[in-house]
Amino acid sequence: MRSRTLVILALVFAVAVVIAWGALRIARTAAVSTASETPTTRVKRGPVAITVAARGSLQGGNAEVLTAPAVAQDTLNVTFLRQPGDLVEAGDVVAEFDTTQQEYNLREAESDLAEADQNLAQTEADNGANDEENSYAVEAATTQVRLAEQEIRRNAVSAALVARQNEISLEAAQNHLKQTQEDQVNQKTSTAASLAIQKAAQSKARMMADMARKNIENMTLKAKTSGYVSLQQNTFNTFILTTGMTLPPIQIGDTIRPGMGIAQIPDMNSWEVSAQISELDRGHLVVGQAVTVAVVALAGKSFTGRVKSLGDTSGQAWDRKFDCRMTLDQASPELRPGMSSNLVITAETLDNVLWVPSQALFERDGRSFVYLKTANGFTPRDVTLIKRSESQAVLTGVNEGEAVALSNPSEQKKPGSQQQSATKAIQK
Repeated sequence: MRSRTLVILALVFAVAVVIAWGALRIARTAAVSTASETPTTRVKRGPVAITVAARGSLQGGNAEVLTAPAVAQDTLNVTFLRQPGDLVEAGDVVAEFDTTQQEYNLREAESDLAEADQNLAQTEADNGANDEENSYAVEAATTQVRLAEQEIRRNAVSAALVARQNEISLEAAQNHLKQTQEDQVNQKTSTAASLAIQKAAQSKARMMADMARKNIENMTLKAKTSGYVSLQQNTFNTFILTTGMTLPPIQIGDTIRPGMGIAQIPDMNSWEVSAQISELDRGHLVVGQAVTVAVVALAGKSFTGRVKSLGDTSGQAWDRKFDCRMTLDQASPELRPGMSSNLVITAETLDNVLWVPSQALFERDGRSFVYLKTANGFTPRDVTLIKRSESQAVLTGVNEGEAVALSNPSEQKKPGSQQQSATKAIQK
């Protein structure tokens, strides 16, 4: 019995040793597998060009803006409109508006003008007749005065009574002459006033007619330069846009306000590229930096340019972008508006610096660190970030040639966490 018991104990011990050895082997295999599954890269030293890549679209520069005419009405209706991208020459019609109201105003003004012309002619005729009548009355009164003066000359040989009558007649004739002269002056003043009123009415009617004709002419928008048509957004209806919504472009039949922008005619000899660039790259860019533009539709061709302007940031909090416009150094007849372009902006060049791919740098709680590969696995190592682009991170705190993880090693260990717990329990 004793020998059998010893044999059983020996067998149990042997089984326990085999199990422990197997568990330890599995744990080591899992650790090696985890380490081998985590992609790594080496810390490199050398020159680093901080570049910003983006995608944009071609647009003509130095755009001519066409606006709805400022006419005396609240709204305008679009009756004709060029399509986006249409090529136009100087003098070509781009847009037209409904002229019904202005044509009505023109007819009213022309009617008022005709009436004013008739009133003016009538007033001038009446004034002429009144002037003739007043002149005749003055001449008649003057004649009466002269006759009375002749009678006065006889007073020396006439009786006193007759002489007195002659004096009274002369005085009456003189008073009548004075009155007719005053009436003539007053009539001329009144005539001049009435004539001025009629001329003012005529000028007003003519001005209203000319304004209506000018408004009708202005309600046809023509291109002043050659280029292509770029339609503006219709901002007539003021409302709060929900997230992600944009205003539609102006179309035939739309109602707009006088003074609103209708279209732009960009210059085909001056090209620009408009792009939306990530907010993370905003600090790398300044006006004047060199840009390489590769037009997707023109394989193998690229164009040089410069950063022209940096706009405001917009978008969701997790995907903020800002507007950036670049000008091309030279035009090409092959370029067309709306062509997609790949942009590479050279922001800065650093010499003899340590760098790793951007995905090898991790940030958490205000710390910047990498996962440094050691004999015992991956260890977080704090570093100082100098510069960062979409593809490269320039840093200090590591040595050239050291291996760092390109992904979080702890994420690789999650599937084997239960096995590691079992291994630790066996080791205890």
